[in-house]
Amino acid sequence: MAAEDANDLRRALEKNEIIPYFQPLVELRTGLLSGFEVLARWQHPVRGLIPPNEFIPLAEDTGLNGQLTGNLLRAVFAAAKNIPDHLTLSVNISLTQLTDFSLPKHIRTAAEQASFPLNRLILEITESALASNTEHAYRIATELKEQGSRLALDDFGTGYSSLRHLQSLPFDELKIDASFVRSMGHTRDSRKIAAAIVGLGNSLSLTTVAEGVENQTIADMLLWLGCDLGQGWLYGRAVPPEQLPDVLAARIDPPPVPAEHRSPIANSTLPLRLEALPTQRLAQLNAIYDGVPVGLCFIDRNLRYVSVNRRLAEMHHLPVAAHLGRYVSEVMPSVFPLCEPYLLRALNGEASNNLEICYPDPNPLNEKRTHLISFHPARDEADEVIGVSVSVVDITRRKKAEQALAESEDHYRHTVELNPQVPWTADPEGMILDASQRWESLTGLTIQESLGTGWIRALHPDDVAPTSRIWAEARRTGNPLDVLYRVLRVDGTWRWMRARAAPRRGKDGEIIRWYGTVEDINDQKQAEEALRRSEARLQAIFDAVPIGIVIADAPDGRVVMSNPRAEEILRSSAVSATVIDDYCKESIMSIVPEAIATTAPNSTPNGDHPLASALMGGKSIGPTEYLRFHSDGSSAWISLTAAPVIDSDGKVSGGVVAIQDIDEDKREMQRLSDLNTVLKIKLETHR
Repeated sequence: MAAEDANDLRRALEKNEIIPYFQPLVELRTGLLSGFEVLARWQHPVRGLIPPNEFIPLAEDTGLNGQLTGNLLRAVFAAAKNIPDHLTLSVNISLTQLTDFSLPKHIRTAAEQASFPLNRLILEITESALASNTEHAYRIATELKEQGSRLALDDFGTGYSSLRHLQSLPFDELKIDASFVRSMGHTRDSRKIAAAIVGLGNSLSLTTVAEGVENQTIADMLLWLGCDLGQGWLYGRAVPPEQLPDVLAARIDPPPVPAEHRSPIANSTLPLRLEALPTQRLAQLNAIYDGVPVGLCFIDRNLRYVSVNRRLAEMHHLPVAAHLGRYVSEVMPSVFPLCEPYLLRALNGEASNNLEICYPDPNPLNEKRTHLISFHPARDEADEVIGVSVSVVDITRRKKAEQALAESEDHYRHTVELNPQVPWTADPEGMILDASQRWESLTGLTIQESLGTGWIRALHPDDVAPTSRIWAEARRTGNPLDVLYRVLRVDGTWRWMRARAAPRRGKDGEIIRWYGTVEDINDQKQAEEALRRSEARLQAIFDAVPIGIVIADAPDGRVVMSNPRAEEILRSSAVSATVIDDYCKESIMSIVPEAIATTAPNSTPNGDHPLASALMGGKSIGPTEYLRFHSDGSSAWISLTAAPVIDSDGKVSGGVVAIQDIDEDKREMQRLSDLNTVLKIKLETHR
């Protein structure tokens, strides 16, 4: 370009050989088109396309810069008629232009002629231009801002006084120089500088724009950092006005980026880097960080604490400041050996989740604490591990509760196993849901085989139908179940069982579950059977003896039973009698002396009541002879013997009266006595 002179440039301006090219500006978050940056290109008839860094200095040196700017703006505003209204246009302002006080007027005039609203115009100013003539630059930039244009600070980070410019001028955008962006993929320092610029822009509420975005990996890094817009070859090269329709068609509604084309960082669930967040959001995150009931910390690659939240500091019984910058092994010497393997794994990119670590609590009580700890590798924008994120949950109480529950369940299990009964549950339809393992030891059927209606297979064939009927009736009525049946034991014997159950009802009264037990009552059944046989034998003897027997309870003398011989002798039944007195008034007249009509001459009616005396005195009475008068007027001699029934504790629980029919013998003796008397009288008479 050194050979080109002012005449050649004037000719180019007259023939409109210097034209605008448009490079897309894209939202990193959505991929949608945000606007265009306008780049000047000289279409030289001999040398072809010439970039602006070759002809802009010539225009400034020859004083043609104003004409160049005017021509370019008119071409830009003319092309903008075919660009949607929501898209912006960014135009670079050179060092010379920023010292030209007429620049704001030229821009305003060109915009008015084309009816282009200045709020769609973004004027990009390099920090080097600001540094050359600060006072003039500030004045012109402020006037441009006041008339409606937006301002962007271009090539940020390449100068020496950028922060002062940001503070002094009302910028709207902050552009990251392409030199930093292109090297982000392989230079850590570039990533950190880009992160710092994005964080600074966000904290000042400036839109951040990255130049030189050439691949999806860098785009994803920038998105993860919180950058707003990107421009570069990834989204398209600069095109002349006639190609704008094609660019607009492709970028207004772009297809989503396939997952396989995205970098790992784009699919990360990690939050945005803190240094790239606005101050307000950083404050919110800090509040969350300190407010969560979980201990959190970040440990660097040297295993030193970088940040610690309040909850973790409380767990360690140390202030937050006592952690920062110190090694984990120094702060928690007793815990570090337990955690070190997982920290090293995390530094190698391997996460460890929900590890239970138990250790003495560093407090005066020295109690055992159990913490649930997770170790996750923390990665930067290039997916490199820069440290370890640690989360800690104190589960000491939960572990104690779990231990107590386990002990309780163990006690319950032992109680159930030792219980001679077999607990079971069933649903409202009678399907068995669960049973004790004791059922398996009794019947040989496993619990799984016994569920539902499988338990019936253990029943005696004769007991299946009646048991099923009683069980169905209990479910239908909701009444408690009580049924006896036999089951086949594992040893091949049949044993009697008793099943009882009661329903559990819901709030509306419906049965929601049956709870019951099965009890082995075979020994009881055998004892009852032996008792019945013994009672039958005793009853046979009781009925067969030739002596009348009457049994009464103590102390009221209520008649319990009498054998047929007693009823035959007394010609009366004890069945209808209530107490011994009622029975005896009708049958044994001796017990109630005033009811006795006649006693035998040789009897001793001394008023004794044999049975009453036996019950009250606890001694046997008799035998005593009495003359019994029957209801038909006849009489008969009987002999009564009364004895008490004494329990093992020495108490009288009843009495027994033995009754003998001595009427025939008594009358024969009376006849012989009478005959002897007659003979004596006759002998005395003959004398």
